[in-house]
Amino acid sequence: MDAFTLGVVSSLFATAITVIGGWLFSARSRQWPVMLLSRLTGLGVRRVFPHQRHASRELAAELSRARWVRVLAGRGNELTRDGFAALWQAAGSRYESIQVLLPDPDLGRDSWLSRREAEMRRVDLGFSPGILAEQVHINAAYVTEVARHREHVSLRFYDLPNLHRVIVTDNVAYLTIYQQSEHGRNSPCLLAHRPGLIYDYALLLFTTAWEHSRPAPSKRSP
Repeated sequence: MDAFTLGVVSSLFATAITVIGGWLFSARSRQWPVMLLSRLTGLGVRRVFPHQRHASRELAAELSRARWVRVLAGRGNELTRDGFAALWQAAGSRYESIQVLLPDPDLGRDSWLSRREAEMRRVDLGFSPGILAEQVHINAAYVTEVARHREHVSLRFYDLPNLHRVIVTDNVAYLTIYQQSEHGRNSPCLLAHRPGLIYDYALLLFTTAWEHSRPAPSKRSP
């Protein structure tokens, strides 16, 4: 093999390695093993987001086409942001039901919300005592105001370990697994489709919490 031919073959080989390497290490291609394993095991996981915040755009699209929505949040800040706008706009009346669960902010120092706050204070000095409860109150007030105008929207408070964020629709489930030393937005998030074990598990988490929750204060009259 002469030098010219060897150079061409070497270049082609290097190009192939570069293309294959880029494919193997791209974010999208890394999801294929996850999807394959999920299909073989029946888990139903379609994507794994390394951080919850990376799922926001897809979540907004899913919410805009859902028939019903279930949300269990650690404090609910995202409920007031653009990703959830479709739920609260005038067109939101098309939903069959929207159920929201937030941590009970009125249980004081012995609540699971207070424990989560103490946990986060180790890594974020801005978490002064009572700040999580204050944030939940604000977000609950927002959802309560929406519920005044939307009969299909309901809010309840739970007092359970603050371990997940769960968003379930009639088609998909987003399950964030909170880490002790991270904000929820920096924790990993699974996207699972129906049918599948993870979808069923996320819905079970929500349903169980809903059954053991208390109603939010009654809606104010207009």
